[in-house]
This record gives sequence, structure tokens and C-alpha cells, in this order.
Amino acid sequence: MTQAAPQGVSVVLGSQWGDEGKGKLVDILAADADVCARCAGGNNAGHTIVVTNDKGEKVKYAFNLLPSGLINPKVTAFIGSGVVVHVPSLFNELDTLERKGLKVADRLLVSDRAHLVLGFHQIVDGLKEIELGGSSIGTTKKGIGPAYSSKASRSGLRVHHLYDPTFPEKFRKLVEGRFKRYGHFEFDTEGEIEQMLALAERLRPHVVDGPTWMHQQLSSGKRVLVEGANALMLDIDYGTYPFVTSSATTIGGVCTGLGIPPFAIKRAIGVVKAYTTRVGGGPFPTEQLNSVGETLQEVGAEYGTVTARRRRCGWLDLVVCRYSTWINGYTSLNLTKLDVLDGFKEIKIATGYKLDGKLIEGFPADLDRLGQVEVIYETLPGWDSDITGCRTWDDLPENAQKYVKFIEEYLGVKIQYIGVGPARESTITVF
Repeated sequence: MTQAAPQGVSVVLGSQWGDEGKGKLVDILAADADVCARCAGGNNAGHTIVVTNDKGEKVKYAFNLLPSGLINPKVTAFIGSGVVVHVPSLFNELDTLERKGLKVADRLLVSDRAHLVLGFHQIVDGLKEIELGGSSIGTTKKGIGPAYSSKASRSGLRVHHLYDPTFPEKFRKLVEGRFKRYGHFEFDTEGEIEQMLALAERLRPHVVDGPTWMHQQLSSGKRVLVEGANALMLDIDYGTYPFVTSSATTIGGVCTGLGIPPFAIKRAIGVVKAYTTRVGGGPFPTEQLNSVGETLQEVGAEYGTVTARRRRCGWLDLVVCRYSTWINGYTSLNLTKLDVLDGFKEIKIATGYKLDGKLIEGFPADLDRLGQVEVIYETLPGWDSDITGCRTWDDLPENAQKYVKFIEEYLGVKIQYIGVGPARESTITVF
């Protein structure tokens, strides 16, 4: 049994570089929620949920833009003002879920203040990557960064603009601006305007005044569960910039993305993978370009939900997790994919960085300096046994318990949930 959710807001955030398994915990906690919300990012996020249906069959659901809490038929999904929305992808995802038997269309609401990802944003995303050349960031090319660029430059279009008679004119002006910046690329401006206006009518029943709607939910005592996208180390301010996403992935992004005050947040659960992975470019101090990394990739099935890209893998980095904990103030943790470490006789954990022979505090902002750190490891004995059948804390082997306790003691935060397999029921609730 999970701990009963308090009234107000519960938040699930990624503590590393994403792909920690946030969707699975959101799916579990959604059983006790009234609303499941996204606050930032777009359809570059990827959450995979495995559910056993009434026939005993395992069904896999892939969520990108929609909150994965939608699997609970009583939950209302809300896409907040801080999210950027590619409307065609939104409906493609919704239709795919409905074809799998998950009825969600009457449980989806979108803030009128959310910015639109438009077709030319996706083209520009690719052009920017070409422009960067050898410094490619590894974007998903979903148009997320260019949409946030439009937003920051105050030239973006929001959901409510779809219902403004001047939408076509504003759209054309935006495209012309991109032509001036990148040259005249192939793009059917009038065709996209026509498509967007048609989709606007389908979207209309789902659109609400975001801050007003959120206030109504909280003031009426509803339980709101927030599903963070990406993770702390991909945050635009606190991640490994510029190898980051274009939005605020922190606890602060929850407040700004949903239009809620900080005191509305009652708990913040950080999701920590039992080892470390990341997708795309950028520094990765504990990366293992050897048989250890290959084993983690294969046993952990480390391929991206959105891009199918092979994830880079390495030992758990507690320097990253401590930095993440400082910023997000986790009230508890969810340790995921502990079972992937089953076959290791020894397991290493990064506990510090040295630069110029001296132990450093915090996490370096300068990526050149980060690339020069000497990682300090603690080596723990593995348990070398299958833990996928464990369902309680006492079921775990002693060395697995020691691994969990080591993480807790280093971070000063209790681990509330432990994942020992991909299915919903493969989760140990410690308290």
C-alpha cells in the first residue's frame, strides 16, 4: 500500500538526467489522485508504463505529452501553462491510447496559456543542430527548444491565440522571421494554418483558464499529482548547460508551470535510478565505456522512449543526486531499477569529485572543469541474486539493503519506494 496522498500537490521529479522511471511511480500514486498534471517540457518527454489488463496480459503504454497518471480512469489530466504543446502530436498520442482501450478524451484539459509547438519549430530544431556541427546537443528535434525560444523572445503563439481572428497573420509573421534567420526552408505555411485551425476546434472543449482551474482544484481539496518531465540535470539553469532541455525541470518549474504557490506543495519525491544514464551529448563523470556500461545497457534495456537512442550508462553518481536534492528538497526518494544490478559481484558508487587533487563541493558549472574531475568511488559488495520477486524490504538480500541504506545516509533522505522490475506490482513500498 502507498502512503495516502495529502490534499494539495504531490510532485514526482527526476533527480538525474531523466529516464529514471518517473512514469511508473506516477502511475502508482495516481490511484490516490484526482488530477495528474504536466508543468513543463513537451512531447520530448517519454514515460513508459507496463500494466496487466483484465485478461492477465501485459500492456505497454508510452506517454510523451500526456501525463501517465491517465491510466487511472478517475484522474483528470492537466497540461499546464509551462508546457509547450504540439497539437497534432497531442491528438496522435490521445488516439493511440484510445485504440489500446484507454479512454482519455473526456479527461484531458489544457491551459490556454500553454505555448504552441508549430511545424516550423521542428524544422528549425534540426537546422540549429546542423549549425552547431560538432557541438550538437542531441535534441529530439521535436521543436521544443525553438518553441521556448519564441516564448522567451515574446513572439510565441499560445493556445488561446488559436481562437483569435489574427492567428493566421501572427503565424505568417513568425514563419517569415524564421526564413530571415535560417534562409528559405521548405514549409507549407498556409497548409499548416489550415491544419491548426481545424485542430483548434477539436481542442476547444479541452481548453481552460489554467491558473483559475488549478486554484479551483486546490481550494476544493483535490489531490494534485505533478509528473515532472526530463530531470534536474537537464534543467535550463541548473543542468549541464548547454546540454540541457529548454525548460525549468525543478520544483520551481512546478510552481511557475502550473501557476501555484510553493506552500501548495506537500511532498516532493525524487526518482533515482540505481545507476546513472543519460541520452545525447554532454559530460558524464561516471560513464562506463566498458563491459559494465554494456551490461547496464542490455540488462536495463536502456533505449529512449521517444527516440529509441541507446542511453549512455555508468555507476550511480551521488554527487549529482546530492546537488539535485539541494535544489529540489526531496521529502523522500524512489530508487528504481535496483534489479538491473543483480548480476554484479561488486558495485561502485561515486561519492565525490576531485579537481587539482582537492575535493570539491557542489557540482561544477564549467563543463570543461567537470570533464577534468577525478571521481571518488566507494565499492560495495553486490548481492549476485535475483531480486525481481521481492515485495517487501525484508525480502531484499542484506547487501541490497546495505546499498539502499548507503544512498539514504549520503543524501540524508529516506527511500520510500524501490523498483525491482518494470511492472506496476514490482515496487517495494518501504513506508
